[in-house]
Amino acid sequence: MGQRSGTVTMKGNPLTLEGSELAIGQPAPDFKLTGNDLSDVALNMFKGKVLVISCVPSLDTPVCDLETRRFNKEAEKLGNNVAILTVSMDLPFAQKRWCGLANATCVLTASDYRDASFAKAYGVLIKELHLLARAIFIVDLKGVVRYIQLVKEVTNEPDYNAVLDALKKIV
Repeated sequence: MGQRSGTVTMKGNPLTLEGSELAIGQPAPDFKLTGNDLSDVALNMFKGKVLVISCVPSLDTPVCDLETRRFNKEAEKLGNNVAILTVSMDLPFAQKRWCGLANATCVLTASDYRDASFAKAYGVLIKELHLLARAIFIVDLKGVVRYIQLVKEVTNEPDYNAVLDALKKIV
């Protein structure tokens, strides 16, 4: 498992990412996450859809809350052939609570709390915090990674317009 130092920062302080660095054009690694109802969430559940994966440190922080609410709103307009999955280390119960409070019904949230296997496979595990870096991945209908946005400063929001533009080209 690789490590990349200084790829992302938190409040300007360099952090270390653990896991394999993904590249556009490679197959999306499979994953096993935990859903809000404690069911398994895996890549194959999204077959036949373009998948937007939004990685956030914690839904209970202001920027992650804003980001996930924004993607929930965007998901309403994207149709049935696009799915948006938000992944964090938050416990499934916390994610379920957040979804209820935010009325988030168009994004699926799933937790990587058990073994950080998603975070390691996608190269977004922050070693120092055991949280996910802020990143967006778009996986096409064939299961290939077509877009990656790793947000340099973890406390910043992603570039939503860039994500949506890339998504339009893929869909």
